[in-house]
Amino acid sequence: MTELQITPGALTLDQLRAIREGGVQLKLHASAAEIIRRSAAVVQAAAAGDAPVYGVNTGFGKLASKRISKEELATLQFNLIRSHSVGVGAPLQPGVVRLMLATKAASLARGHSGVRETVVQCLLDVFNAGLVPYVPAQGSVGASGDLAPLSHMTLALLGEGEMLVDGQRKPALAELQKHGIEPLVLQAKEGLALINGTQTSTALALEGLLRYELVYAAAIVSGALSLDAARGSDGPFDDRIHQVRGQPGQIEAARAYRQILAGSAIRESHKEGDERVQDPYCLRCQPQVMGACLDQSRYVRDVLLREANAVTDNPLVFANTDGTSYMVSGGNFHAEPVALAADALACAIAEVGAIAERRIAMLIDASVSRLPPFLTANAGLNSGFMIAHVTAAALASENKSLAHPASVDSLPTSANQEDHVSMATFGARRLGQMLDNTSHIIGIELLAASQGIEFLRPLQSSAALEQVHALVRKTCPPMPTDHYLAPSIAAATELVGGAELAQIVRETGSLVVLP
Repeated sequence: MTELQITPGALTLDQLRAIREGGVQLKLHASAAEIIRRSAAVVQAAAAGDAPVYGVNTGFGKLASKRISKEELATLQFNLIRSHSVGVGAPLQPGVVRLMLATKAASLARGHSGVRETVVQCLLDVFNAGLVPYVPAQGSVGASGDLAPLSHMTLALLGEGEMLVDGQRKPALAELQKHGIEPLVLQAKEGLALINGTQTSTALALEGLLRYELVYAAAIVSGALSLDAARGSDGPFDDRIHQVRGQPGQIEAARAYRQILAGSAIRESHKEGDERVQDPYCLRCQPQVMGACLDQSRYVRDVLLREANAVTDNPLVFANTDGTSYMVSGGNFHAEPVALAADALACAIAEVGAIAERRIAMLIDASVSRLPPFLTANAGLNSGFMIAHVTAAALASENKSLAHPASVDSLPTSANQEDHVSMATFGARRLGQMLDNTSHIIGIELLAASQGIEFLRPLQSSAALEQVHALVRKTCPPMPTDHYLAPSIAAATELVGGAELAQIVRETGSLVVLP
């Protein structure tokens, strides 16, 4: 396996992508050890002292005024994890949990959490062993940290929770022992440091962003294929149009369409004498819509990169090299940045799907596309893509509801001590369903546009789009007459989630979605 060295505070998007996918071994940069030790010493001194320090020798949340005796400090931390492991629902995907383990380790290793080196190393050991703690997806409001999901993750490190092994729940202790990992034994503040933080909502949002990268690239390809199938004009992609507006994403998107469409014989065939003065917006305004979505996703990337490298627990420890130190309570566990970023990405995902659905509607409408009705030569006897479009419309409509901002909702918790929360965890988690929906829409568009291209034979599209057409036809047969279409939709959707379509975009030199 490739060794990936983590420098706390300096994780890159490429590193996070590799962590999500697995197949790497994580090692902490040696420079982190000293600051971790200094920070842990501050907490150990507070635990040995008599002054009340939140999270060290007090209760939590509304119970912060309750003092805990020195003899019970370790029990306090264990009880915290046990009582907070209250998640429900399906387990988080392994890639999300891998991101949680790695970003929590990186955050603690910045030396502001007061944990010992052994805590950070346990997180890395579990990751490197390929173990995936069983973490139910639901139960966090995205403030005070992602308490429930991070507690389930931590409970597995203690040997009391469960691991997800080949899709099955297994006792964590046996899995730890199988890999020679000693269960973690918590000391003062360490349980709180492990579960305070935004690592679950951030991991879910990163999962959505990294999936979006492939879906976005596929949508650029499917939109270009639809343009050629409908014999649309590439005039609206002229660079001069986009330069005078100045929106960077729009300029890049227009360039991507130009380069993917370059050399199309279909386009050359109707440059002269085309009676249609202007194409419908779903074709003509692709750079404007997709460019705005591109800019939006890059804003999200920047927020999530900062958050993946952040220290988000409470209280925070500041241990200086001159021997001075202090602990400060704050609210970095409030995941509002992640919530707003997830909502922004949700809108972009919905728009990518919405304009693709409009292109499918255009392709099956003979009066607009100038192709046979419903993309079938014998309409009436055959229904062609009539109901495939209905499916796309249903999914686009679902996305409209799912795109409602999660961040505008808040329910007070902890007896009104935690009276404003971000709902970031749901906001990030719902991105997965939206991406599933949009992937299906784009899969349907790939099928419809490929069928449209075949009505224009023997004319050829561009080299890049002919490559796309051949890729579709490897698993999805043409539909000259009606046949069972659902398997083809599933196969085309697999292409949307894969790397091959994104590679075609890259090979044209037109666009890198998340540089």
